[in-house]
Amino acid sequence: MGISNQTLPSWFILLGLSTVPHLQVLGFLVFLVMYIITLAGNCLLLITVRISLALHTPMYFFLSNLSFIDICFSSTIVPVILINTLSTDKSISVGGCVFQMFFSLILGAAECILLAVMAYDRFVAVCRPLHYSSIMNMRFCTVLVLIPWIVGFIDSCIQVSLTWTLPFCRTHHVNHFICEMPPFLRLSCRDPQLNETVMYVAAGIIVLCSFVLTLISYIFILTAILKIRSSQGRRAVFSTCTSHLTVIALYYGTIMSIYLQPPSSHSLERQKIVSILYTVVTPMLNPIIYSIRNKDVKKCIIMNIKKTCKTV
Repeated sequence: MGISNQTLPSWFILLGLSTVPHLQVLGFLVFLVMYIITLAGNCLLLITVRISLALHTPMYFFLSNLSFIDICFSSTIVPVILINTLSTDKSISVGGCVFQMFFSLILGAAECILLAVMAYDRFVAVCRPLHYSSIMNMRFCTVLVLIPWIVGFIDSCIQVSLTWTLPFCRTHHVNHFICEMPPFLRLSCRDPQLNETVMYVAAGIIVLCSFVLTLISYIFILTAILKIRSSQGRRAVFSTCTSHLTVIALYYGTIMSIYLQPPSSHSLERQKIVSILYTVVTPMLNPIIYSIRNKDVKKCIIMNIKKTCKTV
């Protein structure tokens, strides 16, 4: 990544969410609890899928990868928030900022595409049940899991390289709690039109294409469900998709509101709130949603807990 040192400061100051002391303490506790829940929930899901033979299926293989992404995504963002919330020194080095921006873009894009992959898996399971095992074989599933990472890596390399060639001469103060592209584009003393165009094109390709592919998959799924004569059968099939639909609504809705709207259409304060939703809240809720609404996962968790208790 080519970074120009001519007008690039050696550090930035992340202003965070609030400057009010008691709100900072409250924010620290809230984010700490959310981070602990995120790590505990996703690790529990990963371990459960790993040790339960009944969950060694493509659906849970993708779900495990989603949990891994959520752990990494949250760990890239939340520790910086926790440190900056209580610390008097809210500065972050350029290297730290580049690192956070680079990996958060990879993980954000990977999660977006993986949700579309999971929708395709549900489409094959519902609409092609007799051919499911032959279509969703291990080799094909591995390729489907690698695609989000490859696309995310390419997107991040392009976006971060372009962002850090901008001259930042207006201020060192970033009105955000993380190193995210939109607020940094506002700091540039050069017109960031090229960066904004690339950001919207990349978001359009990744987010909208993933969303459209997900939507198409669920149109076919819904059509197949409506053909089932038994109402109980329809509920049983649809219940396997509700968790995924909930996660899709949370993630796509929040990320679209940041990367697919022009900067003039929303305030930085609103942008910070939306960023919290998809970087902190969604990784915490994903394992909860999949565990609570999934009978197989709940059953395996209970069985593993009982086995552990008997061993102890």
